[in-house]
Amino acid sequence: MTDPVSRPLAGIRVVEFASFVAGPSSGMALAQLGAEVIRVDPIGGNADYRRWPLSEATGASLYWTSLNRGKKSVSLDLRSERGRDLLLALATAPGPDAGIVVDNAVGRRWFSYEALTARRADVIAVRVEGRADGSAAVDYTVHGDAGVASMTGPADTDRPVNHVLPAWDLLCGQEVVTSVLAALRRRDRTGQGSHVQIALSDVAQAAVANLGWYSEAAERGPRARHGNHMYGAFGVDFAAADGGRVMVVVLTPRQWAAVGAATGTVDVFVALEASLGADLQTDEGRYAHRDVIEAVLKPWFAQRTSAQVADELTAAGVLWGPYRTTADVASDFVADPSGRPVLTSLDQPGIGAVISAHAPTRWESSYSGTSPAVELGSDTDRVLSEVLGLGGDEIAALRADGVVG
Repeated sequence: MTDPVSRPLAGIRVVEFASFVAGPSSGMALAQLGAEVIRVDPIGGNADYRRWPLSEATGASLYWTSLNRGKKSVSLDLRSERGRDLLLALATAPGPDAGIVVDNAVGRRWFSYEALTARRADVIAVRVEGRADGSAAVDYTVHGDAGVASMTGPADTDRPVNHVLPAWDLLCGQEVVTSVLAALRRRDRTGQGSHVQIALSDVAQAAVANLGWYSEAAERGPRARHGNHMYGAFGVDFAAADGGRVMVVVLTPRQWAAVGAATGTVDVFVALEASLGADLQTDEGRYAHRDVIEAVLKPWFAQRTSAQVADELTAAGVLWGPYRTTADVASDFVADPSGRPVLTSLDQPGIGAVISAHAPTRWESSYSGTSPAVELGSDTDRVLSEVLGLGGDEIAALRADGVVG
């Protein structure tokens, strides 16, 4: 595992004043890269402090403790003038590697870019918004509006199908990380701060546009659904004799040859090409005749167990993958942690043993390591002392007045 001192962002301080997924996921990513990330919450926790899933053993939020690993935690009464002043002071503290803040505090004028620059002209402020006009949006509302939910699901329904993964939130979080690093690079070169705004809806629509999907729709109208079939190439799921399912994908001529070799269907498809007048050596040909190809291959899978399917597809060099439940993955990891090396077991205070993860990036071939989320507000005294230079008596007075948690 990478030594924390040698990580690329060691020495950088980021103040995170954000809730839910996009902002906190960016803070966690920055912390995994070595930054000191100070998360600031209202006393008692922000709106996401009790978000599901919860631990059955203790009732603590598995979500919150997972997304806030490796951060310091400060809790302040942000309804009070003094509490707000402390947050502003932390966000604009001096130092060449400080003055960096990530937030989603839309509508809080006291935490505006102008309020931050009044204290530090070269502050780097990255704000996550719902929409570019400042109105509210979350991953589920953005997903539907971007058009993707209407492309997803079985062919025999016209109901939109939501995605369980908050993909736009996670992608937005990585846009935040990129923006922080780019702004820091600019400040290092020019001394100039940055005011960065990232709207979740913009992230989703830009991603869909960058795939060419809106241009396609402008030319052809809405794309027809076809369940688990890939679009524009051959790929679909198959059921084995024991009920296990696998996804098979063909993107190259070599992969198509491997499917034929594994399943013994080379001659069948040669004959089909002649009778259909099709070229199954191309993505277009395979996509156009995907239902016929699926029908030919289906019996081969149905006659074999999942283990046999895995062995024979792998031996032939087929591009494939199994369908697993999250419980399957957890069980796999417990049985053999080496098989899923990005995952790791972690003792999370307040919960116990949890399945955590390293950063997926490996530096010098090493994973980052991981650390638990600390108790809400547990670093308040130390951060106020080390960053703002407050003495013990001052902190005690703030606590007596209910300003700090």
